[in-house]
Amino acid sequence: MAKILITDDERSIRNALKEILEYEKHEIDLAEDGQIAYDLIKNKEYDLILSDIKMPKLDGIELLKRVKSENPDQPFIMITGHGDVETAVDAIQKGAYDFIQKPLDLNRLLITVKNALDNKDLIKETKVLKKKVSKKYQMIGESEALVWVKDMIEKIAPTDARVLITGGNGTGKEVAARWIHEKSERYKKPFIEVNCAAIPSELIESELFGHEKGAFTSAHKQRIGKFEQANGGTIFLDEIGDMSLSAQAKVLRALQENKISRVGSDKNIKVNVRVLAATNKDLKEEISNHKFREDLYHRLSVILIKIPSLNDRKEDIPLLANHFLKTICSESGIATKEIDKSAIKALQAINWTGNIREFRNVLERMIILCGNTITKDDVKKYAQPISE
Repeated sequence: MAKILITDDERSIRNALKEILEYEKHEIDLAEDGQIAYDLIKNKEYDLILSDIKMPKLDGIELLKRVKSENPDQPFIMITGHGDVETAVDAIQKGAYDFIQKPLDLNRLLITVKNALDNKDLIKETKVLKKKVSKKYQMIGESEALVWVKDMIEKIAPTDARVLITGGNGTGKEVAARWIHEKSERYKKPFIEVNCAAIPSELIESELFGHEKGAFTSAHKQRIGKFEQANGGTIFLDEIGDMSLSAQAKVLRALQENKISRVGSDKNIKVNVRVLAATNKDLKEEISNHKFREDLYHRLSVILIKIPSLNDRKEDIPLLANHFLKTICSESGIATKEIDKSAIKALQAINWTGNIREFRNVLERMIILCGNTITKDDVKKYAQPISE
């Protein structure tokens, strides 16, 4: 059951719509002009607003503009006469979901209302999912080293500058890349991640640029590559130091010309992507050893961000410990456990070669195996892999 507001200066239209939609088990409020509707909307939440376009005091277009400026996700369906179709189309451009014409067609009305409500639910679910994703990719800490990274991301995210993110395994390079994308103008477009180390060298070009049917033995159908999938958004080339030299040459061309060609095709395809790359390798050393192209390095490293190791920001360990305690306990459906000060000091004394990834694993292990309060002895017992 949805809460719906019907706004129309014709009583017969209001009552007809009310009768139809109440039969569909919806809760209905009525308003005879836009001003009354606006006053109702300020004091009550509606799942959907049906509004006539031509009304006294405040017309439907002005009502739409006011409400959308305050609540962009509020669904509107405009009601229009035969002569107002052009105005109704303009209303859609201003944010209305759809319009229905007088005289009202029952089937058209019910379908439009259902679709508008379904769309509202989809938007809500998407926002919830996005919040979950954002929660997963947080940068926890207030150390000077991490604050510098956060400040850099704030500065560079709104631009289209290419970024090379460096740092050890488990430091959070992917998290930084996702932050850059989420804070950019491209945040509504795809974020496509490619783990260059996980793809065999003979398949990396097909993975990145796609292939045509028959391009090689197992190419049974056309494949769209990651660059095309990321069009308009961001592509994140993780572990780019492991990419083959032949694939590096194609990536360089894509960056130079904003064009790619699928394997087995001479056709150029224009792409508009922002490229973020990450590596745990010293690319300058790789260049010296002829394993990485210097010209590609300079194309990728317009902005360089080095993610600090956990050993370089141990003052963040108390915040990280409390964050992971809450997160892991919540995900596991158990009461949140505590960690005492002696345990925190013991965690700060450890050499975290696996960085944040290793730290999280240790916290999860202790949450599973320890009591309600994690102690220094628990850290000594469980901070290293369990021996048989």
